[in-house]
Amino acid sequence: MNNPISTEMNQTLLPQLPIMGAIFDLDGVLTDTSELHFRAWKKLADEEKVLFTRKDNEALRGISRRESLLLILKDKVVSETYLQEMMARKNRYYIDSISTLTPKDLLPGSQELLENLRKEGIKIALGSASKNARSVIGSLGIEHFFDAVADGESVLNQKPAPDLFLYASKMIGIPSSNCVVFEDAAAGIEAALVAGMWAVGIGPQMRLPSAHMVFNNLEGITLKILSTLLTRVSDLKTHLSTENIH
Repeated sequence: MNNPISTEMNQTLLPQLPIMGAIFDLDGVLTDTSELHFRAWKKLADEEKVLFTRKDNEALRGISRRESLLLILKDKVVSETYLQEMMARKNRYYIDSISTLTPKDLLPGSQELLENLRKEGIKIALGSASKNARSVIGSLGIEHFFDAVADGESVLNQKPAPDLFLYASKMIGIPSSNCVVFEDAAAGIEAALVAGMWAVGIGPQMRLPSAHMVFNNLEGITLKILSTLLTRVSDLKTHLSTENIH
């Protein structure tokens, strides 16, 4: 199992144990379609004669298609009609590329963790800003693991607002305080924390400093291991709070 990376303790109230619901972001957590997104955005940017680099692409993690496009355009002003046309064009490029996805494109540990959570009776939801989330999990062959799918069409306010995750927890009938979120983007971690959920970061610690804990990937994680580690986080937070009182 990859080693969890300790993060600084978040100063908000902690969610509760036991874990009863799990909410997964898609891109960068269960599969890596970031390269496909980059190529689609890059093709659009080149057509529009707008400079767009891989560094620019990093800023698009976890945010909606519209917000992404506005960041890419920078100071370039276009009509709402043309904005919609560009979003549709980028989406066509992306859909063409995701049609090639297969179960082999799952990231390490994804299938095993989903199987473990299902075996343990945990309700599972997808919480992704992508409007193509259903198509992607279908291509990956994992749609049967999910009790609910919250995507880019589900709520008006996307991450870092907590709406998507709160909607997902409502769909699976689990209190937000008993849910754990797996996220690879800072915006998603912020959304999970504001929703009062456990926030588990997947990826580099420096990108996810606010998460309750960070793993390199999902490999080796089980409900038992996760519960043990989050219990330690909760105990440490309680101890620090008690010290502050005295």
